[in-house]
Order: sequence, then structure tokens, then C-alpha cells
Amino acid sequence: MPEEDDGRQLAARERQLAAYERQLKAYEGEPAAVAGIAKDPVDAAMIRHWCEALGDTNPAYTGPDAVAPATMLQVWTMGGLSGPASRTDAYVQLLALLDDLGCTAVVATDSEQEYVRPLRLGERVTFDSVIESVSGRKTTKLGAGYFVTTRTDVRCGDGELVGTHRFRILKYAPRSPASPPSPATHLRPRPVINRDNSGFWQGIRRNRLLIQRCLACGTLRLPWIPGCVECGSPEWDTREASGAGTVYSYVVMHHPRFPAFDPPYAVALVELAEGVRLVSEVVDVPYDKVRIGMPVTLEFRAYDDELTLPVFRSGEAAA
Repeated sequence: MPEEDDGRQLAARERQLAAYERQLKAYEGEPAAVAGIAKDPVDAAMIRHWCEALGDTNPAYTGPDAVAPATMLQVWTMGGLSGPASRTDAYVQLLALLDDLGCTAVVATDSEQEYVRPLRLGERVTFDSVIESVSGRKTTKLGAGYFVTTRTDVRCGDGELVGTHRFRILKYAPRSPASPPSPATHLRPRPVINRDNSGFWQGIRRNRLLIQRCLACGTLRLPWIPGCVECGSPEWDTREASGAGTVYSYVVMHHPRFPAFDPPYAVALVELAEGVRLVSEVVDVPYDKVRIGMPVTLEFRAYDDELTLPVFRSGEAAA
């Protein structure tokens, strides 16, 4: 009898969860923000702060004819400490429903942007957002929850589209520290793959490390990004890395502890022979033997059935 009671209770919880998830899905396509207006126009001071923080010295961002770096797109739509004034009841209700499910914590996971044209000094953007998708229930290292993706269309003037910004959050129920980790937490973290870097990871699955090359000026770049940081050209192809490199820098991780890793271990910034750099791991070398300038050689290591990563082996051992 107790087993039958447990079974009925489990079935009831599953039905209740399914009902909640149908409610969550009903918000897909609903507006998240309507008729938003930037609190400030595009201005030189904000552009300067941004460029100084990133070390970006591109002359296109200075002077009377300056344009804003494309990656600042979200900056002009942010609500600041006073909060977003254009948020809709639908989005507030969605977040409240997730709270009711115990998903009271939130973390931003990733974003994607598309640019139509640069923003110029003095322009003031307007924007509308839509709830693009709500995932099914996912189990993560932080806890079980739901990914919510919003898409914001950013416009200028009479409604000219200048860019699109997708923003994804995870609303989750924090896992109790006393709870044992699920088997999934023993797996290596998965890379966030999007339209900008999917080609890189397709290459990794074929045991090829592909570097982007600008077709206008020939500059190589890694990680993959939509445009050239030197000339701004969006046209590119790829060049396969030779596999030779040196340790440019490294840190030794002691904390925090992750089940998929065995600290202490070294995280290395490897400079490839082509001149670009990649954060990776020097395998089969004790953490206290990794050093700056160590020659290394690329290899591809499968950590499970779904994940292969580029790692490096000491070139000194092979010499």
C-alpha cells in the first residue's frame, strides 16, 4: 500500500508539473517589453568608457563622426538602477510563475546579437522585446530550472531596424548544498554554441582547429566572432591550425571545486604558431610543471560520447 501511495503522489506531481509547463509555454510569443526608449542618446562619453574598458583603440569610435561599437547594442536599451519602464505584465507574470515553481534564482547564460548598421552620436534607440522561447525543465549544476530567451529588436528614427539582441536567462531552484550532485555534474561543462562559433565546434568534432581569417586584411582571429577587429570586415574564411604552440600564460585552479575536475590543475593560455591564443589545458603534465614558454602540441581529447575538446601536450616530452 505505501508503494501505491508513493506512485499516486509521483503521478500527481508529474501531472502538476506538466500543467505548469503548459502555462510557461503559453507565454512564448508574448511581448516582454513594448515601446521602450533609451534613457540616453548614443554619446561619446559612454563609447569612450566602453573602449577604454576593452582596450579598443579603433579610430572609428572617436571624433565628431564616431560610431558606437556594435557590441554596445544592449547598452542603449538597459534600464539602469531605476529599472526597465517598458517591461510588460506578461513577462512579469512569467517570472512570477517560475518563482511559484521554486525557481527563485536567476543567472544570465548567454546572448546573441545581429547588427544591421552602426549607431551614430546623438541617435536615440527604441526597442521592443518578445518572449521567444521557454525551455522544458533542465537539470544544471546550479539546480533544475528553465531557460527563457527574449529577442529585442532595436530601432532608430522612423523605425529603422539597427540590430537584434537575444538574451537568455536560467531561472532555477538552487540545489541544496547537502544534495548529492547528479551524475550529469561529473561531466565536463559544455561549450555554449551559437551561430557565431558553430563552425569552430564543427571543426573540433572533425579533429580540426579552425582559425578565422579576414578576407579583407588577412588578420587571423580566435575565438570566432562575426567581424574583423582590425578592419571591421564581416567577410572571412578559415585556416587550420598547425597544432604547434607555446604556453603564453597560465593559472592554477584550487577553488571552487567541480566534480568534473581534480584540483589543483593548470588552465593555460596557449599561443599558437599562427599568433592567436586559446584557453585550454596542458594534459598529462603536473600543474606545478607547467610554465610560461613551454612548447606544446595540439591534440583532441574525447571526454565522453558527446564532448571533444582541443587540449595540448607538452612538446618537451616529445622532443
